[in-house]
Amino acid sequence: MGRPRKRAHLILKIHATSFGFARSEKKESQDVFAVKMWDETVIAVIADGVGSARAAREAASRVVETLISSYPARPKTWPPQKALMEFTKLANRTLYQESVARYAATEMVSTLAVAVIEGNKLYGVNVGDSRVYLARNGSMTQLSRDHVADGGSFRHVLEKAVGMDSNIEPFYFEAEIADGDMALICSDGVSNLLNDEELHAKLSHRASARTIVCTAKERATPETMDDISAVVLDIAETGKLKTVSELPLEIPEHLERGRVVDGFELLRPFQHSDRVWLAKKTGDAGDDGQRFTLKFAPLEARDNEEVLHRFVKEIWHATRIDSDFFVRAFVPENATARCYAMEFIEAPSLKSLLRSRRLAIDEAVALGKFLLRASQHLLGAGLVHGDIKPENILVITGYDSIHFKLVDLGSAAEIFSVTSRAGTASYLAPERFHAAPISERTEIFAIGVTLFEALTGAFPHGEIERFQTPHFQRAKNPVHLNPNIPPWFDALLMRSLAVGPELRYQNYSEMLFNLDHPEKVEPFHHAGATWIERDPVRFFKTGFFVLLALVIYLLFKLLSAGVKLP
Repeated sequence: MGRPRKRAHLILKIHATSFGFARSEKKESQDVFAVKMWDETVIAVIADGVGSARAAREAASRVVETLISSYPARPKTWPPQKALMEFTKLANRTLYQESVARYAATEMVSTLAVAVIEGNKLYGVNVGDSRVYLARNGSMTQLSRDHVADGGSFRHVLEKAVGMDSNIEPFYFEAEIADGDMALICSDGVSNLLNDEELHAKLSHRASARTIVCTAKERATPETMDDISAVVLDIAETGKLKTVSELPLEIPEHLERGRVVDGFELLRPFQHSDRVWLAKKTGDAGDDGQRFTLKFAPLEARDNEEVLHRFVKEIWHATRIDSDFFVRAFVPENATARCYAMEFIEAPSLKSLLRSRRLAIDEAVALGKFLLRASQHLLGAGLVHGDIKPENILVITGYDSIHFKLVDLGSAAEIFSVTSRAGTASYLAPERFHAAPISERTEIFAIGVTLFEALTGAFPHGEIERFQTPHFQRAKNPVHLNPNIPPWFDALLMRSLAVGPELRYQNYSEMLFNLDHPEKVEPFHHAGATWIERDPVRFFKTGFFVLLALVIYLLFKLLSAGVKLP
């Protein structure tokens, strides 16, 4: 099985599939399975209710629910091993005590196999004969251990199962994972019908859970048919955020001019933050040496895991994106401090430029195309910028040209992942104030506000304070503030700034097409627009013919009544 080419990444990317068959169409399967993903964590659980137990299906369901619901809420101080062991023991005690109370016997019994992936590690436990496999580069390993009696006719008798006894000691295992690995969690209905070589062959071809289960079902005879269930985790990219967060890197409290950090000499802080410094590589001659921007983790990251996690993600976003739309970013080699470096470009921000002049129409068109193409590039990585505004746009002017760079990926996030008001209030789409997820449509609104401001020097909905929850009315047409704006560009901006997201451009490519083809831009009308606003020419034409018809009708009535016209 080949592995993808190694590249820099920190976010976990896993494709999970799950599937199962009951041994009989007339009976519900006693296998229960579930997969849950959040942040940088995936948990996959399979439980196989023991067939002789009267409440086998219920037992399996209870075990799966305990692990799936409890693990995400585990205490932060609990490592994966402690959490998995404790929650398995909790499920065991609950089933055992309830079974004795309800049946006066151990009738609520189930096997269990769990695999948790965090960062670049797989952690797991199992009890009974449900299994966990890991396949990599032409080999496959069974990580779990079967708890069955050895030899003879007793080889399928379980020695351990959840709910079988008042106390239990699950088998714990862990392994490092790599890009391209495949993990299989399955009930004994799979492993009894397909041997390790056959399972390995399936995983080598990146088979889904459905394919593996269907193959096992085809192999079964009436005598060997059992409930068959599997979960496959296809690990496209392992996650490194957790690993990077735990590196013992210094977060310096005091930064001063002349200090050398990881091969960079600090020259001066930027006005907006004492955690962002202009620096040069040590050994570069004089002030003419190549300069960089160094950004250090906030001091709060020392004691606040969430702040640290956000900064590590910011580093990943900044260093992952390799494009001329953005400044180049990298982590210093053999880093000792929690920071990253960016190329320094001697250029003003768009906000600074707008203090002296507005953009010309052709400059604003170029800006719009730049922001949309940069956003498309981010979307290719599953990201949105999250804070598009003039402060985050560098303007690079030449003799007869203008270029832009988009900076500050501190608010960048996976698309649809953010439902808070993260970003700058005046550029947030109306739905962002009501917990709608960040999306192409919300980013298009921010682009529209930026272009409106660049052309008019004003905000389409006024300046909004951070803690306000504004009531949005339709924006004023920008042409009323800048008569140089052509009708097509006015319509394009009004569509991007529509209060209702369904009236906006739905994706970057749609708006970019209109910028490239002004003749294709249709007039925009806000929700509830009157007829005269939607189509004034047709309104007046229709009015003319209605009045003409009325005049003719009145003349006819007068003539019919014998009235002589002068």
